[in-house]
Amino acid sequence: MKILLIHDLGTPTGGAELQMLSLRQGLRDRGHDARLFSSRAMTIAESEFLADYQCFGTNTRLQVLSQTANVSAYLQLRQILQEFKPDVVHVRMFLWQLSPLILPLLQDLPCLYQTAVYKAICPLGTKLLPDGSPCEQEAGVACLQSHCLTPQSWAVLMIQRQLWQRWQGAFDLVVTLSHGMKEKLAAAGIGPIQVVHNGVQERSPRPALADPPTVAFAGRLVPEKGIDILLKAFAGAQARIPQARLLIAGQGVELANLQTLGNELEIASGITWLGHLPRQQMEEKFDSAWVQVVPSLWAEPFGNVTTEAMMRGTAVIASTVGAQPEIVVDGETGFLTPPGDVNALTQALLNLLQDQNRSEQMGQAGRQRAIHYFSEARRTEQFLEIYQNLLTQYNDPQGKEENHGNFAGRST
Repeated sequence: MKILLIHDLGTPTGGAELQMLSLRQGLRDRGHDARLFSSRAMTIAESEFLADYQCFGTNTRLQVLSQTANVSAYLQLRQILQEFKPDVVHVRMFLWQLSPLILPLLQDLPCLYQTAVYKAICPLGTKLLPDGSPCEQEAGVACLQSHCLTPQSWAVLMIQRQLWQRWQGAFDLVVTLSHGMKEKLAAAGIGPIQVVHNGVQERSPRPALADPPTVAFAGRLVPEKGIDILLKAFAGAQARIPQARLLIAGQGVELANLQTLGNELEIASGITWLGHLPRQQMEEKFDSAWVQVVPSLWAEPFGNVTTEAMMRGTAVIASTVGAQPEIVVDGETGFLTPPGDVNALTQALLNLLQDQNRSEQMGQAGRQRAIHYFSEARRTEQFLEIYQNLLTQYNDPQGKEENHGNFAGRST
């Protein structure tokens, strides 16, 4: 099968990018001709560019224009389709660089849209207001009134939204990362939708746990990640377990504020700030963790750090938001706690940091769950089944006609 993967970026610099690159490799390992088309934009200087095809992309102020109408993406994709002639097209992120201009080219091909964010219903992709609370408004004037966008960016992104709504019918199917995300998009009239969880790379299990009891966190240091809640809960746990340690991997705008909070809580000596680390280095650092905490305050579409921790063999404490309840089995592979609840998180930490055997057992249960439900191999096989179903529908004239009528907003 000839499969064209389309994604805004072609560098191994983020979770979505790594997912597309590993999917391409998985498809190739199974004998398929899978190729990746992306923009030339780089989010990290000197990053390695790994796409098979490329077009114009930028992270300068021009991006607000090119993400709405990237002529280079249109012209390059038209040439790719003529020369490569893919059987199936799989689009992931495209509304930050490649723009809706690519969609009319895909209308006569079996094509799916795998969305990892809420960009289809929110110009920012988060469905969050500036204060971090969930947005319940339909995208439009509310984005300006809520100060989510400046007047200049609002005007351009509303044009992007109109183009997306006009041409979204190019897609035969939408794939979301979780059932929670599916519900949000379906409520906005997007469909049909299937769920395919992100795949996590298999690795050897971590060594046996040893003292000191260690907590780990990985992610961007931003308010919606709830790291301040983790620090307060860790302070409560460390009061009972003075030798406990906390590893924090990541960087972001809240670093200084969080370090100040650590000093105020008198736990600074027990925290190691690792900064941004390549995945392999982070995994090595986290091998000693008794538990990894995902204290998010917002409904993240998935949560790669959760499945990575489970594949390692680490118990997980996560907030009951987004996809986390679909990943973590409460009381079996870790614990689920209400977002922002310091007391509940403190108690969950104590349950594990005071019981090494329990941490081991939950970690091993999490690893088995990750291998069975969240492996890269399972994800790749699920997409191959979807591709084959789309091809079958397109090879059946009646099925093709019915499929074209199913997608909400499909052009006629």
